[in-house]
Amino acid sequence: MAVGGSFDTFPKLLARNAVQFSSRPAFRHKDLGIWQTWTWAQVAEIVRAYAAGLHRLGLQPGDTIAIVGSNRPKLYWTLMAAQVLRAIPVPVYADAVADELAYVLAHADVKFVAAQDQEQVDKVFSISDRVPHLHKVVYDEPRGLDDYGHDRLIAIGDVIEDGRAALAASAALGRQIDGFTRQGEGSDISIILYTSGTTGASKGVMLSARGCIDAATDTVRFDSLTDKDVALAYLPLAWVGDHYLNYAQGIVAGFCMACPESGETIEQDRREIGPTFYFAPPRGFEAMLTRVMIRMEDAAAIKRRMFNYFLGIARRYGESILTGKPVPLFGRLLYALGHLMVYEPLKNVLGLSRVRVAYTAGEAIGPDLFAFYRSIGLNLKQLYGQTEAFLYVTCQPDGEIYSDTVGPAAPNVDIRIAETGEVQFRSPGMFVGYFKDQAKSAEAMTSDGYVKTGDAGFFDERTGHLKIIDRAKDVGRLADGTMFAPKYLENKLKFFPNIKEAVVYGDSRDFVCAFLNIDPVAVANWAERNNLAYGSYQELAGHPLVYDMVAKDVAEVNRSLAEGRVLAGAQIRRFLILHKELDADDGELTRTQKVRRGFIAERYAPLVTALYDGSHEADISTEVTFEDGRKGVIAARVKIRDLQTIGATEPLGKAA
Repeated sequence: MAVGGSFDTFPKLLARNAVQFSSRPAFRHKDLGIWQTWTWAQVAEIVRAYAAGLHRLGLQPGDTIAIVGSNRPKLYWTLMAAQVLRAIPVPVYADAVADELAYVLAHADVKFVAAQDQEQVDKVFSISDRVPHLHKVVYDEPRGLDDYGHDRLIAIGDVIEDGRAALAASAALGRQIDGFTRQGEGSDISIILYTSGTTGASKGVMLSARGCIDAATDTVRFDSLTDKDVALAYLPLAWVGDHYLNYAQGIVAGFCMACPESGETIEQDRREIGPTFYFAPPRGFEAMLTRVMIRMEDAAAIKRRMFNYFLGIARRYGESILTGKPVPLFGRLLYALGHLMVYEPLKNVLGLSRVRVAYTAGEAIGPDLFAFYRSIGLNLKQLYGQTEAFLYVTCQPDGEIYSDTVGPAAPNVDIRIAETGEVQFRSPGMFVGYFKDQAKSAEAMTSDGYVKTGDAGFFDERTGHLKIIDRAKDVGRLADGTMFAPKYLENKLKFFPNIKEAVVYGDSRDFVCAFLNIDPVAVANWAERNNLAYGSYQELAGHPLVYDMVAKDVAEVNRSLAEGRVLAGAQIRRFLILHKELDADDGELTRTQKVRRGFIAERYAPLVTALYDGSHEADISTEVTFEDGRKGVIAARVKIRDLQTIGATEPLGKAA
């Protein structure tokens, strides 16, 4: 499938799809337990009417319209309708607290907001005095909004009907709307995506229409995506991954975007819809496997033995069979039996039976986890990307899959490693600049036009593929000169199902220490099987037996570090289990679930001090934000555990 010529904006591609894929499904949405379907021809008609309605409300070329909510067809259609009018959509994370929302809406000079439901409408109105340009709010779900004043609040359905009626009554309006589509240019700003703000205030990344389409065209061709494919559109609308993997690739290839009923029904909806193209971050694949393993713990002994036996067969032969390498006949027969009895039923339970291509990215995935999914026949691959690249910088080609690399450069992407070790790239989808921030835009670029990723990496000599070590600014040294790569260590810790989150410290210090969050699902299941009573997450996290269990996981990380030369000296000598889960609402994680290491160090400074002064417990009081926005305080006495490092002769908890 080729895209080129005059198809340099998404509205032009939508018009093409209405003809070329007219009766093919474009969107599906499960509402009240029933899947509804819209074809490309229907979507094109709806979006044209919606654009006319928004135009009549005052949305003009160059205006910005925020989109706040979960994955819903009408919110995707808002993106499309805004682009028809040459306005600029600005998706915002649905779980953004009021202050975050206010910052983005004010910074982007938002004139319109499309909100999913009452919760989002309330949030917008609560900060409307901080958004001086706000003119209208349109909404999708009407429940709870009947008694609201409607001078600035209008249902999206009503906007569409108004536009449809106006188009029927005025041919001139129709010519005007169609004229906007024809006048659209590839250089138009197609969308502004705000970064997650790992290291400071979010920046508005401006992406051009042509750049988005060219990049998506390359990867659609790379993975042979067509109008026959289906993607489950559950990723946050404000994340570049959703806009690229679902929206851009979906419009370019003409495939169907299926929206789940809710965040709680994704697993069931995935089984029902049977996606053929699928993305999940490593923690998503970890969560799926954790649920499977928990269920197997409760299964009959004979089922557990069969499950474990055929997983052994999969580990031995699965990767070779998936990549077409030679496998003995006996191995193929055993694998075929395992496919019938274990692998295919397992993929069916997970909703992955029809997946042809699956990707993961965002954090490093544990090699065993990666190998597990590939061994049961899932074509799981890795990519490395950034918002500023419009996602893809690298991706793994079929037949060249390695768990410890992120692949070679994506199609038409040029990558180089600077003398400092920083990864730099040029790509078709690279950003135009940061909205209202020329200084930061210039800072992100080299003088010869490469984007600075801020990540440290190198090309593996054996495969030629890129390896990412850590954020360049985060790679440090212990006091003795040993390399300290915190993200690398954190990812190794998070591979264990009992550990949900990890934050490590050690730069310029004598040794490495770690904050850990337990996984409440996995550890609660373990507690239940071992008749361990507890009343809260805090009580479970502080239990001595939980510390014993987690200590074994940390010790295993130390053993793996000791096997290498570069990071053998960065073994973890002390750790603690935090009394609360790290939370984006408390500023400890970004909206894409990345740890804000510096902020956490400041917030929990007494605990960092205790880790390094030899204390075995420390008191801490922490302000938390509840779902309804109220504040509270959680106080605890947190225990600290020492670990024997490989090669040491005694515990080193009081070494500093």
